[in-house]
Amino acid sequence: MAYDKIIPIRQRMDNCLGYVLNEEKNSLDHALTYAENPDKAHQLVTGINCQAATAYSEMQATKRRWDKTGGILGYHIIHSYAPGEVTPEEAHAAGVEFARRLLGNSYEAVISTHLDREHLHCHIVFNSVSFVDGRKYRSDFQSYFGTLRETSNAVSRDHGLSVIEETTGQGKHYAEWEAERTGKETVRGLIRRDIDAAIRESFTFESFLTALRRQGYSIKYGPNVKHTAICPPGGQRFFRLSGMGERYTEAAIREQLAAIRRGDREDLPVQIIEPPKRYTIRRGYLTQMPRKKVRGFRALYVSYLYLLNIRRPKRKQIPFSIRAEVSKLRRYQRQFRLLQEYRIDNSAQFSMLTDALQAQIDGLTEQRKERYQEKREGREVTAEIQSINQELRRVRSKLKLCKQIKVDMSHIQTQMEEYQTNIRRKQEERHQRKSHAATDKGRPDRHFDPVR
Repeated sequence: MAYDKIIPIRQRMDNCLGYVLNEEKNSLDHALTYAENPDKAHQLVTGINCQAATAYSEMQATKRRWDKTGGILGYHIIHSYAPGEVTPEEAHAAGVEFARRLLGNSYEAVISTHLDREHLHCHIVFNSVSFVDGRKYRSDFQSYFGTLRETSNAVSRDHGLSVIEETTGQGKHYAEWEAERTGKETVRGLIRRDIDAAIRESFTFESFLTALRRQGYSIKYGPNVKHTAICPPGGQRFFRLSGMGERYTEAAIREQLAAIRRGDREDLPVQIIEPPKRYTIRRGYLTQMPRKKVRGFRALYVSYLYLLNIRRPKRKQIPFSIRAEVSKLRRYQRQFRLLQEYRIDNSAQFSMLTDALQAQIDGLTEQRKERYQEKREGREVTAEIQSINQELRRVRSKLKLCKQIKVDMSHIQTQMEEYQTNIRRKQEERHQRKSHAATDKGRPDRHFDPVR
C-alpha cells in the first residue's frame, strides 16, 4: 500500500521558522539536495526528463525560458510503503512508474528511494513548470483525490500491492465535526433543520424554494446557475445544497418531494416532547407564593435564552441571526447563572460585583504571599496554599465571566432590539392586512349599478 503526501516548494516556508531557520531550507534546490543526500544508508536515484545530477539547473532554465520564475517552484511527493511490503528495487521501480504516469513527458523530476527508515519511501521532486508548453502544475483537492491517489492505487494494483480504499460520502469541516462531537449546534445544522421543515410543507421543488423564501432565505437558482445555493436570513455567504450532505442535494430533495406526492415516503423524524406531569392536591391546599419577576440584565438574558431554545416544536419565527447563536448557549447560561447568583440587574450592581471580585483576588494573593514566606521559613502550610489557590481559581473564573458579560451584553441587547423590531413590523403588517380585508368586505360590489 502506497501512502502519498504532496508538499508545495516555495522560495521560503516561513510557517516552519520554529524548526527551520535557513530561508533556503525548503527551496527547490534544497529539496533536490535532500532527495539526493549521500548520507542516506542507500539510495536508488532516477531522473525523468532530466539528468539527476543537473536537475536543479535544468528546472531553473525551464522557468526562465517560459518566464515563470515566481510562485510555487516545484512539488515534493513522499511516496511511502508499509514496512516489509516491498524490496528496495520494487519500491523504486513502482515509484518511478508512478512519477511517469503522473507527470508524463511534461515535467522534469527526480525520484530517490530512501532506505534509512523501517518503511521504504520515495522522494519525488518535480518542476512546477512544464518544459513542453510552460503550463504550471495545479495541485488541489481534486487533483490529489482524482489524479494523484488514483494513479498511485493503479500502480500499486499492477505491482500486486495493497491500495487505499476509496471512501464514500463527503468530508466535513473541522469546526462542524468538532461541534457535532461536543454536542453543539452549527450553522449548517440550523440550515438543514430549515430545509427539512420546508420539505415537509412542499410538494414540488418550486414550492420548496418558496417555503425557504418565507423563512427569509435568499436563493440562487435558475437555468444560468450551476449550483443551487441558499443564504440564511442575516447571513454573509451562500451555502450550496450539494454541500449540506447527501440527503440535501437538489436531486435528493426532488426525490423526497416525489415520494411525498406518491404517498410512500416516511416523514422526517420530529422530536416529541412529552407534556409535563401534573399533580393534584387532594387534601388541604398548597400556598402559592407570588413570583418575583426578574428585571434588567437578568430579564434580558432570560428572554434571549428563551429564543435560543430551538427544540420547541412550536415557536414564533425567530431570526436566523439569533438561532445561529445557539452554539454559544452554554456560555450565555453560565453568564446568567452568575447574574442570578448575585442578583445583578443594572450597571451599578455589575460594577460593584467586578470591583468586589478584584478586591477578593488581591486579598487572596496577599495571603498566598504570606503563606509562601512561612513555607520558606520551614512551616508546614502546603494545605493552606492549596486552599487559597483553589479559591483563587474560582474567583478568577467569575471575574473572567464578568468580562465576557461586559462584551456580550451589548450584542445581546442589539439582537433583542432587532427581534422586537421584526415582531412589531410583522404585527403592523398583519393589522394592515386585516384592515384592508375589512374595508374590502364593506365596500359595495363594483359591478352593481346604483339606481339614479
